[in-house]
Amino acid sequence: MILLLDAANTIIYKPNFYSKFIEVLGNYNLVVENEDLKKIHKITSEYYNFPDRTSKEFYLKFNSELLYGLGIIPSPEMLEDIYKACSYLEWEKFEDTKYLSQINCKKVILSNFNNGLNSILERHFSGMFTSIITSELEGVRKPDPQFFNIAIESVGVKPSEILYVGDSIKLDLEPGINAGMNAWLLDRENYYPYCKRRLSTLKELINLF
Repeated sequence: MILLLDAANTIIYKPNFYSKFIEVLGNYNLVVENEDLKKIHKITSEYYNFPDRTSKEFYLKFNSELLYGLGIIPSPEMLEDIYKACSYLEWEKFEDTKYLSQINCKKVILSNFNNGLNSILERHFSGMFTSIITSELEGVRKPDPQFFNIAIESVGVKPSEILYVGDSIKLDLEPGINAGMNAWLLDRENYYPYCKRRLSTLKELINLF
């Protein structure tokens, strides 16, 4: 069995993002609960197409849609302040990634990300992944079936022998299933209670091997 993993918000995240965002809103006399921001951010991320390399222009548009989802009319000044506060934050690994070391199998990354992902993962997971497949390098991205076929060819096993985990239904779970993989949604926040192929923590992976 091969363990194939998404990267952003599956094994790595930016822990200070939400607090920085909320701090800026507070400067505009807006009080937003952390859980509300996280949920709307997740929903917005599901339908918004992230490029391999993000830009200021992209984040101004994305954060504008995020604020609309919270019922807030964004101003140019607010969007500028959010961008300044939330850009270039450090990636960290999720606490439950410690359980990955207990799974004795080949581990590979498949991610919509630029080639800088290699150094991020090496810093946090030195030597854990035998291969890191990024959309920038391959010129194709999730949910395109071709991207999943590249992963299948790279690991050299049948799709049914690949256990794939990601945090998005649209980008990970559905195309993974369609590719013939044993795909699962990682849903730490219980946003998708009706999804039948759902893990609440990476610790649950141990029982799947």
